[in-house]
Amino acid sequence: MVKTLSEKEAKTKILVDTIVEGIQDIKGKDIVVLDLREVENSVCDYFIICSGDSTMQVSGISSSVVRHTRKQIQEKPWHNEGAKNAEWLLLDYVSVVVHIFYKSTREYYNIEGLWADAKRTDIPNID
Repeated sequence: MVKTLSEKEAKTKILVDTIVEGIQDIKGKDIVVLDLREVENSVCDYFIICSGDSTMQVSGISSSVVRHTRKQIQEKPWHNEGAKNAEWLLLDYVSVVVHIFYKSTREYYNIEGLWADAKRTDIPNID
């Protein structure tokens, strides 16, 4: 039996794919998609986590994601945080929250470890 996606699930999948494209466009590294839908008390459906090699790249990834989502699917983040220091930027699209980290900051906070119950999908780096 093939399960069909609801309209909300289909829109969320398109949003996830568009965000990943925006990250890859600026060579974001170690992209992980955490599916939180089966995790009790989760704050959204998905976390997307990635790293940049510099604060400039972290800012660039954030800008690229916002550009891609606006241009391709007419979505914009409901809220964003962290632009000042650019070590951990957060883009909140309500059903999807994007965490863009400077590499050492990502290791310190270990978001993937905190949400280890989620289904994890690792996206290969683009060279």
